Amino acid sequence: PDEGEVPDVSFIQRVADAPELVQGARGLARMAVGEEPERVSALDYARLWEGDDLIAPEGYGALVQRFGARFPVKLSTPVTHIRWDGQGVVVESPAGRLTARAVVVTVPVGVLAAGAIRFTPELPALTQEGLGGLSMGALTKIGLRFDGSRFGLPVNSNLWDEISEAGGINFECWPFDRDLIVAVFGGDFARDVLGRGERAAVETMLDRLTAMLGPQVRAAFKGASVNGWATDPFSMGCYSHARPGQAGARAKLAQSVGERIWFAGEATAVGDGEFGAAMTAGGAFLAGEAAVRAVRI
Repeated sequence: PDEGEVPDVSFIQRVADAPELVQGARGLARMAVGEEPERVSALDYARLWEGDDLIAPEGYGALVQRFGARFPVKLSTPVTHIRWDGQGVVVESPAGRLTARAVVVTVPVGVLAAGAIRFTPELPALTQEGLGGLSMGALTKIGLRFDGSRFGLPVNSNLWDEISEAGGINFECWPFDRDLIVAVFGGDFARDVLGRGERAAVETMLDRLTAMLGPQVRAAFKGASVNGWATDPFSMGCYSHARPGQAGARAKLAQSVGERIWFAGEATAVGDGEFGAAMTAGGAFLAGEAAVRAVRI
C-alpha cells in the first residue's frame, strides 16, 4: 500500500484484522528487520526503498578498506566523550583530544542509546527523543564451512527451519558456489542463541542442520564464523528501526545539534524526501555525504 495508507502501528497491529497474515508479519519482521513484530513501526518500514541487494563476495571489510585507503584512518581509538559547550567541539578518546568546528557522529544508535559516548552538555530533548524512538534489531548470520560435501543441495538453495513461534532459521546453501552454509535468523530467538556464547551458537545451528540432513553434517563440518551484531559492543544491533508510534524519530535524530554535531549513518539516511535509504549500507554512505555537505555550508 501507499505509505500514506500505512498507520504508525506495529506489524502485529497492522494485520490485526487479517489473522492469516500474522505469520507472514512475524517472518518479515524477524528476517528483514531482525526484531519481533510487536516492536517495529509499519509506517517506518513502509518508507524504505525497494530494490536489489548488491553483495560484495570478498566481504564488506575488503570493500571499506579499499575505498578508504586514501584517507587517514586511526583505528583502536573509540570516542568516549564529546564536548560541545564551547565554540566548537572537543572529542576525547584513548589517543587524546581532538578539537574541531564540528563533528559527524556515525556511531550506531544502539551504541549511542547505551551511553557509550558521553555528551557535555547533554544532547537536547529533540535528539534524545529521536534516539529513544529507534531501536536495533538482532539479525544474525553464522557461516558454517564444510569439506566439499554438498548433501544433495543445489548452489544458492535455501532450507527453512521453522522452530516454533519464537522464530526460525534460513539456511543459505553454497553461496557463490563456496563450501558454506549461512544460517540467518533474528529477533529474540537470535538474542537467546547469542547469549549462550559463540561455541554454543554454532552447536545450535549444527544441531538444526543435522536434524534435517542427518549425521553427515557433523562429519563434513570444518569450522564456523559467528556474526552476531547484537552482542558486538561497537554496533549493539544489526540496523535501526522505529518503534511503533515513533516513525518520526529518524527526522529528529537527523537535526543538527547546535550546528556542531551531525548524526549520520543508516538511521538517518534520507532519500526522495523521506528516510527510505535507512537500514542499508548505501543509505549510510548517503547520510555521511549529506552530513559533510551540511558541515561545509
